[in-house]
Amino acid sequence: MTSRRVHVPAADVSRSHRSTVKMFLCCWLVLGALIPLTLSTDPGVKVKLTAKGLEYGRQLGMVSIQEKLKTIQVPDFSGNQRVTPIGKVKYSLTNLKIVDVGLPTSSVALVPGTGVRLSIGKAFIRLHGNWRVKFLRIIKNSGSFDLSVSDLTVGTSIAVESDETGRPAVNTVDCAATVGSANIKFHGGASWLYNLFRKFIDKAIRRALERQICPLVTNAISDLNPQLKTLNVLAKVDKHAEIEYSMVSSPAVTASSLELGLKGEFYNIGKKQEPPFSAAAFNLPPQADSMLYIGLSAFTANSAAFVYSAAGALSLYVTDDMVPPASPFRLNTNTFGVFIPQIAQRFLGLTMKLLVKTVKPPVVTFEPNNTMVKASGTVTAYAIHPNSTLSPLFVLNLESSVSAQPFLSEMRVAGRVSLNNMDLTVGTSYVGEFQVGLLNSIFRMVLRAVVIPVLNVQLAKGYPLPAIGKMQLVNTQLQVLKDYMLIGTDVQFNSIHGASRG
Repeated sequence: MTSRRVHVPAADVSRSHRSTVKMFLCCWLVLGALIPLTLSTDPGVKVKLTAKGLEYGRQLGMVSIQEKLKTIQVPDFSGNQRVTPIGKVKYSLTNLKIVDVGLPTSSVALVPGTGVRLSIGKAFIRLHGNWRVKFLRIIKNSGSFDLSVSDLTVGTSIAVESDETGRPAVNTVDCAATVGSANIKFHGGASWLYNLFRKFIDKAIRRALERQICPLVTNAISDLNPQLKTLNVLAKVDKHAEIEYSMVSSPAVTASSLELGLKGEFYNIGKKQEPPFSAAAFNLPPQADSMLYIGLSAFTANSAAFVYSAAGALSLYVTDDMVPPASPFRLNTNTFGVFIPQIAQRFLGLTMKLLVKTVKPPVVTFEPNNTMVKASGTVTAYAIHPNSTLSPLFVLNLESSVSAQPFLSEMRVAGRVSLNNMDLTVGTSYVGEFQVGLLNSIFRMVLRAVVIPVLNVQLAKGYPLPAIGKMQLVNTQLQVLKDYMLIGTDVQFNSIHGASRG
Protein backbone atom coordinates (compact mmCIF):
# COMPACT_ATOMS: atom_id res chain seq x y z
CA MET A 1 0.00 0.00 0.00
CA THR A 2 1.26 3.48 -0.81
CA SER A 3 0.13 6.88 0.35
CA ARG A 4 0.54 10.36 -0.96
CA ARG A 5 -0.32 13.69 0.71
CA VAL A 6 -1.33 16.42 -1.70
CA HIS A 7 -2.25 20.11 -1.27
CA VAL A 8 -3.66 21.80 -4.35
CA PRO A 9 -5.10 25.37 -4.74
CA ALA A 10 -8.85 25.45 -5.28
CA ALA A 11 -9.98 25.55 -8.93
CA ASP A 12 -13.08 27.24 -10.24
CA VAL A 13 -14.93 24.23 -11.65
CA SER A 14 -18.71 23.89 -11.35
CA ARG A 15 -21.59 21.89 -12.80
CA SER A 16 -25.09 23.34 -12.73
CA HIS A 17 -26.74 19.91 -12.41
CA ARG A 18 -24.93 19.40 -9.10
CA SER A 19 -25.99 22.74 -7.56
CA THR A 20 -28.42 21.06 -5.16
CA VAL A 21 -25.58 19.11 -3.58
CA LYS A 22 -23.26 22.09 -3.45
CA MET A 23 -25.75 24.37 -1.75
CA PHE A 24 -26.14 22.22 1.31
CA LEU A 25 -22.41 21.59 1.49
CA CYS A 26 -22.03 25.35 1.62
CA CYS A 27 -24.12 25.43 4.79
CA TRP A 28 -22.09 23.04 6.85
CA LEU A 29 -18.77 24.23 5.46
CA VAL A 30 -19.58 27.82 6.38
CA LEU A 31 -20.39 26.73 9.90
CA GLY A 32 -17.28 24.56 10.06
CA ALA A 33 -14.85 27.41 9.60
CA LEU A 34 -11.37 26.53 10.77
CA ILE A 35 -9.95 30.05 10.59
CA PRO A 36 -11.29 32.17 13.47
CA LEU A 37 -12.34 35.77 13.13
CA THR A 38 -10.99 38.40 15.47
CA LEU A 39 -14.16 40.41 16.01
CA SER A 40 -15.59 40.42 19.52
CA THR A 41 -19.11 41.77 18.88
CA ASP A 42 -21.86 39.64 20.41
CA PRO A 43 -24.06 38.20 17.66
CA GLY A 44 -27.67 39.17 17.17
CA VAL A 45 -28.33 35.86 15.40
CA LYS A 46 -26.92 32.42 16.10
CA VAL A 47 -27.07 29.38 13.83
CA LYS A 48 -26.34 25.88 15.10
CA LEU A 49 -25.76 22.95 12.79
CA THR A 50 -26.38 19.58 14.43
CA ALA A 51 -25.06 16.09 13.72
CA LYS A 52 -28.28 15.44 11.79
CA GLY A 53 -27.51 18.38 9.52
CA LEU A 54 -23.94 17.25 8.99
CA GLU A 55 -25.14 13.77 8.08
CA TYR A 56 -27.47 15.21 5.45
CA GLY A 57 -24.60 17.24 4.06
CA ARG A 58 -22.38 14.15 3.97
CA GLN A 59 -24.93 12.21 1.95
CA LEU A 60 -25.27 14.98 -0.64
CA GLY A 61 -21.55 15.68 -0.64
CA MET A 62 -20.69 12.14 -1.64
CA VAL A 63 -22.71 12.58 -4.82
CA SER A 64 -20.62 15.59 -5.84
CA ILE A 65 -17.30 13.96 -4.96
CA GLN A 66 -18.28 10.74 -6.71
CA GLU A 67 -18.98 12.68 -9.90
CA LYS A 68 -15.62 14.39 -9.62
CA LEU A 69 -13.77 11.08 -9.25
CA LYS A 70 -15.45 9.80 -12.41
CA THR A 71 -13.49 12.43 -14.33
CA ILE A 72 -10.09 10.90 -13.43
CA GLN A 73 -7.89 10.66 -16.50
CA VAL A 74 -5.45 7.73 -16.39
CA PRO A 75 -2.57 8.18 -18.88
CA ASP A 76 -1.45 5.50 -21.32
CA PHE A 77 1.47 3.40 -20.18
CA SER A 78 4.21 1.69 -22.18
CA GLY A 79 7.59 0.15 -21.48
CA ASN A 80 9.81 -2.90 -21.56
CA GLN A 81 9.91 -5.86 -19.20
CA ARG A 82 12.20 -8.93 -19.30
CA VAL A 83 10.22 -12.13 -18.89
CA THR A 84 11.91 -15.53 -18.52
CA PRO A 85 12.27 -17.45 -20.81
CA ILE A 86 10.80 -15.16 -23.49
CA GLY A 87 13.17 -12.27 -23.05
CA LYS A 88 12.34 -8.60 -23.46
CA VAL A 89 8.63 -7.79 -23.85
CA LYS A 90 7.36 -4.43 -25.06
CA TYR A 91 3.96 -3.54 -23.61
CA SER A 92 1.42 -0.75 -23.63
CA LEU A 93 -1.82 0.01 -21.78
CA THR A 94 -4.09 2.45 -23.58
CA ASN A 95 -7.57 4.01 -23.48
CA LEU A 96 -8.02 3.59 -19.74
CA LYS A 97 -11.50 4.83 -18.84
CA ILE A 98 -13.34 5.06 -15.52
CA VAL A 99 -16.50 2.95 -15.70
CA ASP A 100 -17.62 3.07 -12.07
CA VAL A 101 -16.80 4.78 -8.76
CA GLY A 102 -18.18 3.66 -5.42
CA LEU A 103 -18.00 5.49 -2.09
CA PRO A 104 -19.71 3.07 0.30
CA THR A 105 -18.22 4.43 3.50
CA SER A 106 -17.75 8.07 4.46
CA SER A 107 -18.07 10.28 7.50
CA VAL A 108 -17.92 13.90 8.58
CA ALA A 109 -16.32 14.33 11.98
CA LEU A 110 -16.38 17.42 14.16
CA VAL A 111 -13.11 18.23 15.83
CA PRO A 112 -13.92 20.20 19.02
CA GLY A 113 -12.40 23.64 18.92
CA THR A 114 -11.06 23.10 15.40
CA GLY A 115 -13.48 22.29 12.58
CA VAL A 116 -14.55 19.52 10.19
CA ARG A 117 -12.78 16.42 8.94
CA LEU A 118 -14.17 14.55 5.91
CA SER A 119 -13.15 10.89 5.58
CA ILE A 120 -13.89 8.40 2.80
CA GLY A 121 -13.08 4.70 3.17
CA LYS A 122 -13.48 1.38 1.34
CA ALA A 123 -13.99 3.22 -1.92
CA PHE A 124 -13.42 1.56 -5.28
CA ILE A 125 -12.81 2.56 -8.88
CA ARG A 126 -13.36 0.31 -11.90
CA LEU A 127 -11.59 0.94 -15.20
CA HIS A 128 -11.54 -0.59 -18.67
CA GLY A 129 -8.71 -0.38 -21.18
CA ASN A 130 -6.72 -2.04 -23.95
CA TRP A 131 -3.38 -3.86 -23.74
CA ARG A 132 -0.80 -4.72 -26.39
CA VAL A 133 2.51 -6.66 -26.26
CA LYS A 134 5.33 -7.42 -28.68
CA PHE A 135 8.08 -9.99 -28.04
CA LEU A 136 10.61 -12.11 -29.93
CA ARG A 137 10.70 -9.21 -32.39
CA ILE A 138 7.76 -10.40 -34.46
CA ILE A 139 5.08 -11.78 -32.14
CA LYS A 140 2.29 -9.40 -31.24
CA ASN A 141 -0.75 -9.86 -29.09
CA SER A 142 -3.51 -7.54 -27.86
CA GLY A 143 -6.83 -7.46 -26.08
CA SER A 144 -8.77 -5.61 -23.40
CA PHE A 145 -8.81 -5.68 -19.63
CA ASP A 146 -10.95 -4.67 -16.64
CA LEU A 147 -9.25 -3.21 -13.61
CA SER A 148 -10.75 -2.92 -10.12
CA VAL A 149 -9.01 -0.66 -7.62
CA SER A 150 -10.21 -1.19 -4.05
CA ASP A 151 -9.56 -0.03 -0.48
CA LEU A 152 -9.30 3.58 -1.57
CA THR A 153 -9.29 6.08 1.32
CA VAL A 154 -9.41 9.89 1.36
CA GLY A 155 -9.09 12.24 4.31
CA THR A 156 -9.37 16.02 4.08
CA SER A 157 -9.74 19.04 6.34
CA ILE A 158 -11.68 22.08 5.16
CA ALA A 159 -11.14 25.71 6.14
CA VAL A 160 -13.37 28.75 5.67
CA GLU A 161 -12.23 32.37 5.60
CA SER A 162 -13.90 35.64 4.77
CA ASP A 163 -13.46 37.08 1.28
CA GLU A 164 -13.30 40.76 0.39
CA THR A 165 -17.11 41.05 0.44
CA GLY A 166 -17.51 39.59 3.92
CA ARG A 167 -18.75 36.30 2.58
CA PRO A 168 -17.07 33.00 3.40
CA ALA A 169 -14.73 31.23 0.99
CA VAL A 170 -13.67 27.60 1.40
CA ASN A 171 -10.38 25.87 0.74
CA THR A 172 -8.79 22.52 1.49
CA VAL A 173 -6.23 22.63 4.30
CA ASP A 174 -4.84 19.15 3.64
CA CYS A 175 -5.73 16.00 1.76
CA ALA A 176 -4.34 12.47 1.83
CA ALA A 177 -5.36 9.65 -0.52
CA THR A 178 -4.29 6.00 -0.60
CA VAL A 179 -5.15 3.15 -2.95
CA GLY A 180 -5.00 -0.29 -1.38
CA SER A 181 -4.92 -2.85 -4.17
CA ALA A 182 -5.61 -3.37 -7.86
CA ASN A 183 -7.12 -6.48 -9.44
CA ILE A 184 -6.95 -6.98 -13.21
CA LYS A 185 -8.83 -9.34 -15.51
CA PHE A 186 -7.51 -9.80 -19.04
CA HIS A 187 -9.56 -10.64 -22.08
CA GLY A 188 -7.40 -12.45 -24.63
CA GLY A 189 -3.69 -13.33 -24.45
CA ALA A 190 -1.60 -15.96 -22.66
CA SER A 191 -1.64 -16.55 -18.90
CA TRP A 192 1.93 -15.33 -18.46
CA LEU A 193 0.67 -11.85 -19.33
CA TYR A 194 -1.19 -11.74 -16.03
CA ASN A 195 1.94 -11.69 -13.92
CA LEU A 196 3.64 -9.17 -16.22
CA PHE A 197 0.83 -6.63 -16.08
CA ARG A 198 -0.37 -7.29 -12.56
CA LYS A 199 3.02 -6.34 -11.15
CA PHE A 200 3.19 -3.20 -13.25
CA ILE A 201 -0.40 -2.06 -12.76
CA ASP A 202 -0.36 -2.57 -9.02
CA LYS A 203 2.32 0.11 -8.79
CA ALA A 204 1.81 2.45 -11.74
CA ILE A 205 -1.99 2.64 -11.77
CA ARG A 206 -2.27 3.22 -8.03
CA ARG A 207 0.32 5.97 -8.22
CA ALA A 208 -1.50 7.64 -11.12
CA LEU A 209 -4.82 7.52 -9.26
CA GLU A 210 -3.37 8.87 -6.02
CA ARG A 211 -1.95 11.87 -7.86
CA GLN A 212 -5.43 12.84 -9.10
CA ILE A 213 -7.80 11.99 -6.26
CA CYS A 214 -6.89 14.84 -3.91
CA PRO A 215 -6.93 17.53 -6.61
CA LEU A 216 -10.41 16.38 -7.64
CA VAL A 217 -11.68 16.36 -4.06
CA THR A 218 -10.17 19.82 -3.64
CA ASN A 219 -11.95 20.97 -6.78
CA ALA A 220 -15.26 19.61 -5.48
CA ILE A 221 -14.80 21.73 -2.36
CA SER A 222 -13.67 24.74 -4.40
CA ASP A 223 -16.82 24.44 -6.51
CA LEU A 224 -18.74 25.62 -3.45
CA ASN A 225 -17.33 29.16 -3.62
CA PRO A 226 -19.72 30.44 -6.32
CA GLN A 227 -22.60 29.17 -4.18
CA LEU A 228 -21.17 30.77 -1.06
CA LYS A 229 -21.31 34.11 -2.83
CA THR A 230 -25.11 33.79 -2.78
CA LEU A 231 -25.13 34.08 1.03
CA ASN A 232 -27.29 37.10 1.84
CA VAL A 233 -24.72 38.86 4.01
CA LEU A 234 -26.63 42.09 3.36
CA ALA A 235 -30.27 41.29 2.65
CA LYS A 236 -32.73 43.96 1.54
CA VAL A 237 -35.95 43.95 3.54
CA ASP A 238 -37.89 46.79 1.89
CA LYS A 239 -37.36 50.39 0.76
CA HIS A 240 -36.40 51.42 4.29
CA ALA A 241 -34.22 48.64 5.68
CA GLU A 242 -31.67 45.93 5.10
CA ILE A 243 -30.26 43.35 7.49
CA GLU A 244 -26.62 42.32 7.83
CA TYR A 245 -25.66 38.70 8.42
CA SER A 246 -21.87 38.94 8.48
CA MET A 247 -19.94 36.65 10.79
CA VAL A 248 -18.86 38.29 14.07
CA SER A 249 -17.01 35.49 15.85
CA SER A 250 -15.25 32.22 15.21
CA PRO A 251 -17.44 29.11 15.20
CA ALA A 252 -17.94 27.19 18.43
CA VAL A 253 -17.19 23.59 17.52
CA THR A 254 -18.12 20.73 19.84
CA ALA A 255 -18.32 17.00 19.31
CA SER A 256 -22.01 17.29 18.38
CA SER A 257 -22.59 20.68 16.74
CA LEU A 258 -21.23 23.79 15.07
CA GLU A 259 -22.48 27.17 16.19
CA LEU A 260 -21.98 30.36 14.18
CA GLY A 261 -22.57 33.93 15.35
CA LEU A 262 -23.96 36.44 12.82
CA LYS A 263 -24.37 40.18 13.24
CA GLY A 264 -28.13 40.13 12.70
CA GLU A 265 -28.53 43.93 12.67
CA PHE A 266 -30.92 46.12 10.70
CA TYR A 267 -29.70 49.27 8.98
CA ASN A 268 -31.38 52.02 7.00
CA ILE A 269 -30.77 51.52 3.28
CA GLY A 270 -27.41 53.05 2.44
CA LYS A 271 -26.79 54.32 5.98
CA LYS A 272 -25.06 52.38 8.76
CA GLN A 273 -26.19 54.13 11.90
CA GLU A 274 -25.62 52.09 15.04
CA PRO A 275 -28.42 52.05 17.63
CA PRO A 276 -27.81 53.28 21.20
CA PHE A 277 -27.76 49.67 22.44
CA SER A 278 -25.81 46.53 21.62
CA ALA A 279 -26.46 42.82 21.37
CA ALA A 280 -26.48 40.86 24.61
CA ALA A 281 -25.00 37.39 24.89
CA PHE A 282 -27.43 34.47 24.71
CA ASN A 283 -27.06 30.70 24.49
CA LEU A 284 -28.94 28.26 22.32
CA PRO A 285 -30.42 25.21 24.08
CA PRO A 286 -28.84 21.75 23.54
CA GLN A 287 -31.55 20.58 21.14
CA ALA A 288 -30.50 18.28 18.29
CA ASP A 289 -33.65 16.86 16.66
CA SER A 290 -33.49 19.27 13.69
CA MET A 291 -30.71 19.93 11.20
CA LEU A 292 -30.47 23.64 11.97
CA TYR A 293 -31.35 25.89 14.87
CA ILE A 294 -31.55 29.64 14.30
CA GLY A 295 -31.69 31.97 17.30
CA LEU A 296 -33.00 35.50 16.61
CA SER A 297 -32.34 37.81 19.53
CA ALA A 298 -34.31 40.76 20.86
CA PHE A 299 -31.40 42.90 19.66
CA THR A 300 -32.25 42.07 16.04
CA ALA A 301 -35.90 42.98 16.54
CA ASN A 302 -35.04 46.19 18.38
CA SER A 303 -32.52 47.22 15.74
CA ALA A 304 -35.39 46.93 13.25
CA ALA A 305 -37.56 49.16 15.44
CA PHE A 306 -34.71 51.70 15.64
CA VAL A 307 -34.26 51.72 11.86
CA TYR A 308 -37.94 52.14 10.99
CA SER A 309 -38.33 54.83 13.61
CA ALA A 310 -35.32 56.73 12.22
CA ALA A 311 -36.77 56.41 8.71
CA GLY A 312 -40.05 57.97 9.82
CA ALA A 313 -41.90 54.84 8.76
CA LEU A 314 -43.73 54.36 12.06
CA SER A 315 -46.46 56.88 11.38
CA LEU A 316 -49.89 56.64 9.85
CA TYR A 317 -52.62 59.08 8.80
CA VAL A 318 -56.04 57.68 9.71
CA THR A 319 -59.04 58.97 7.78
CA ASP A 320 -62.72 58.19 8.12
CA ASP A 321 -62.79 55.93 5.06
CA MET A 322 -60.38 53.61 6.88
CA VAL A 323 -62.81 53.13 9.77
CA PRO A 324 -65.08 50.07 9.37
CA PRO A 325 -68.50 51.14 8.05
CA ALA A 326 -70.28 49.39 10.91
CA SER A 327 -68.45 51.42 13.54
CA PRO A 328 -70.65 53.88 15.47
CA PHE A 329 -67.64 56.17 15.83
CA ARG A 330 -66.81 58.33 12.82
CA LEU A 331 -63.84 60.60 12.32
CA ASN A 332 -65.73 63.86 12.21
CA THR A 333 -66.32 66.82 14.49
CA ASN A 334 -69.89 65.69 15.24
CA THR A 335 -68.65 62.46 16.90
CA PHE A 336 -65.83 64.16 18.79
CA GLY A 337 -68.09 67.05 19.66
CA VAL A 338 -70.14 64.71 21.86
CA PHE A 339 -67.08 64.28 24.12
CA ILE A 340 -65.46 67.69 23.54
CA PRO A 341 -68.30 70.20 22.94
CA GLN A 342 -65.99 73.04 21.91
CA ILE A 343 -64.97 71.01 18.82
CA ALA A 344 -68.58 70.89 17.61
CA GLN A 345 -69.02 74.56 18.42
CA ARG A 346 -65.98 75.75 16.46
CA PHE A 347 -65.75 73.14 13.66
CA LEU A 348 -69.29 71.97 13.06
CA GLY A 349 -69.83 69.33 10.38
CA LEU A 350 -66.20 68.79 9.35
CA THR A 351 -64.43 65.52 8.72
CA MET A 352 -61.26 64.78 10.68
CA LYS A 353 -58.06 62.85 10.34
CA LEU A 354 -55.56 61.56 12.86
CA LEU A 355 -51.78 61.32 12.67
CA VAL A 356 -50.57 58.39 14.76
CA LYS A 357 -46.79 58.16 15.11
CA THR A 358 -44.12 56.94 17.47
CA VAL A 359 -41.88 59.44 19.24
CA LYS A 360 -39.12 56.94 19.98
CA PRO A 361 -38.32 53.40 18.81
CA PRO A 362 -40.63 50.71 20.19
CA VAL A 363 -39.08 48.18 22.57
CA VAL A 364 -39.40 44.46 21.89
CA THR A 365 -38.97 41.89 24.64
CA PHE A 366 -38.96 38.09 24.42
CA GLU A 367 -40.15 35.99 27.32
CA PRO A 368 -41.01 32.28 27.22
CA ASN A 369 -44.03 31.92 24.90
CA ASN A 370 -44.60 35.67 24.95
CA THR A 371 -43.44 38.53 22.73
CA MET A 372 -44.26 42.06 23.87
CA VAL A 373 -43.84 45.40 22.12
CA LYS A 374 -44.14 48.68 23.99
CA ALA A 375 -44.48 51.91 22.06
CA SER A 376 -44.63 55.58 22.97
CA GLY A 377 -46.30 57.86 20.49
CA THR A 378 -48.62 60.73 19.82
CA VAL A 379 -52.01 61.12 18.20
CA THR A 380 -52.66 64.46 16.54
CA ALA A 381 -56.25 65.27 15.53
CA TYR A 382 -57.07 67.65 12.68
CA ALA A 383 -60.29 69.13 11.35
CA ILE A 384 -60.39 69.17 7.55
CA HIS A 385 -61.92 72.29 6.02
CA PRO A 386 -63.72 72.26 2.66
CA ASN A 387 -60.65 73.81 1.02
CA SER A 388 -58.53 70.94 2.46
CA THR A 389 -56.69 73.09 4.98
CA LEU A 390 -56.17 71.56 8.40
CA SER A 391 -56.86 72.92 11.86
CA PRO A 392 -55.10 71.08 14.71
CA LEU A 393 -57.47 70.17 17.51
CA PHE A 394 -55.30 68.40 20.07
CA VAL A 395 -52.23 66.20 20.54
CA LEU A 396 -52.48 63.16 22.81
CA ASN A 397 -49.61 61.20 24.28
CA LEU A 398 -50.11 57.50 23.66
CA GLU A 399 -48.49 54.65 25.60
CA SER A 400 -49.40 51.24 24.28
CA SER A 401 -48.34 47.62 24.45
CA VAL A 402 -49.11 44.83 22.02
CA SER A 403 -48.60 41.09 22.00
CA ALA A 404 -46.79 39.76 18.96
CA GLN A 405 -47.13 36.34 17.40
CA PRO A 406 -44.09 35.54 15.21
CA PHE A 407 -44.36 32.97 12.43
CA LEU A 408 -42.38 31.74 9.44
CA SER A 409 -43.34 32.48 5.85
CA GLU A 410 -41.02 30.55 3.53
CA MET A 411 -37.56 32.00 4.19
CA ARG A 412 -38.80 35.00 6.15
CA VAL A 413 -39.75 35.70 9.75
CA ALA A 414 -43.09 37.47 9.93
CA GLY A 415 -45.57 38.35 12.66
CA ARG A 416 -48.90 39.75 13.73
CA VAL A 417 -49.79 41.86 16.74
CA SER A 418 -52.83 42.47 18.90
CA LEU A 419 -53.51 45.34 21.29
CA ASN A 420 -53.07 44.77 25.01
CA ASN A 421 -53.05 48.10 26.81
CA MET A 422 -53.41 51.74 25.88
CA ASP A 423 -53.01 54.88 27.96
CA LEU A 424 -53.81 58.42 26.79
CA THR A 425 -52.82 61.78 28.26
CA VAL A 426 -53.26 65.28 26.87
CA GLY A 427 -50.12 66.72 25.37
CA THR A 428 -51.47 69.88 23.74
CA SER A 429 -55.02 71.12 23.30
CA TYR A 430 -56.05 73.78 20.79
CA VAL A 431 -59.71 73.71 21.85
CA GLY A 432 -59.45 74.16 25.61
CA GLU A 433 -59.54 71.67 28.44
CA PHE A 434 -61.28 68.29 28.13
CA GLN A 435 -61.34 64.90 29.84
CA VAL A 436 -59.20 62.58 27.75
CA GLY A 437 -60.66 59.47 29.38
CA LEU A 438 -63.86 60.07 27.46
CA LEU A 439 -61.96 59.39 24.24
CA ASN A 440 -60.62 55.97 25.24
CA SER A 441 -63.32 54.04 23.40
CA ILE A 442 -62.75 55.95 20.17
CA PHE A 443 -59.00 55.55 20.14
CA ARG A 444 -59.09 51.92 21.20
CA MET A 445 -61.34 51.32 18.20
CA VAL A 446 -58.99 53.27 15.93
CA LEU A 447 -55.98 51.26 17.07
CA ARG A 448 -57.69 47.87 16.84
CA ALA A 449 -59.70 48.43 13.66
CA VAL A 450 -57.30 50.59 11.63
CA VAL A 451 -53.73 50.96 12.93
CA ILE A 452 -53.14 47.34 14.00
CA PRO A 453 -54.46 45.84 10.72
CA VAL A 454 -52.25 48.18 8.68
CA LEU A 455 -49.27 47.24 10.84
CA ASN A 456 -50.04 43.52 10.46
CA VAL A 457 -50.05 43.82 6.69
CA GLN A 458 -46.48 45.12 6.86
CA LEU A 459 -45.39 42.59 9.48
CA ALA A 460 -46.76 39.74 7.37
CA LYS A 461 -44.18 40.57 4.68
CA GLY A 462 -41.48 39.57 7.15
CA TYR A 463 -37.71 39.88 6.90
CA PRO A 464 -35.30 37.40 5.30
CA LEU A 465 -33.40 34.77 7.25
CA PRO A 466 -29.77 33.96 6.43
CA ALA A 467 -29.82 31.65 3.41
CA ILE A 468 -27.73 30.24 0.59
CA GLY A 469 -29.07 29.76 -2.91
CA LYS A 470 -32.52 28.16 -3.16
CA MET A 471 -32.51 27.01 0.44
CA GLN A 472 -35.90 26.13 1.91
CA LEU A 473 -36.93 25.27 5.45
CA VAL A 474 -39.04 22.18 6.17
CA ASN A 475 -40.44 20.65 9.36
CA THR A 476 -40.04 24.00 11.12
CA GLN A 477 -40.86 24.84 14.70
CA LEU A 478 -40.70 28.28 16.29
CA GLN A 479 -40.39 28.92 20.02
CA VAL A 480 -40.17 32.18 21.93
CA LEU A 481 -37.67 31.87 24.75
CA LYS A 482 -35.99 34.29 27.14
CA ASP A 483 -34.43 37.11 25.07
CA TYR A 484 -34.65 35.31 21.70
CA MET A 485 -36.75 33.31 19.27
CA LEU A 486 -35.61 29.81 18.32
CA ILE A 487 -36.30 28.24 14.94
CA GLY A 488 -35.69 24.51 14.65
CA THR A 489 -35.78 23.26 11.08
CA ASP A 490 -34.66 20.75 8.50
CA VAL A 491 -33.43 21.96 5.13
CA GLN A 492 -34.32 21.35 1.51
CA PHE A 493 -32.51 22.56 -1.59
CA ASN A 494 -34.21 22.76 -4.99
CA SER A 495 -32.57 22.97 -8.38
CA ILE A 496 -33.92 22.93 -11.89
CA HIS A 497 -33.15 19.21 -12.07
CA GLY A 498 -35.00 18.18 -8.95
CA ALA A 499 -35.01 18.46 -5.22
CA SER A 500 -33.32 16.85 -2.25
CA ARG A 501 -35.15 16.78 1.01
CA GLY A 502 -33.89 16.25 4.51
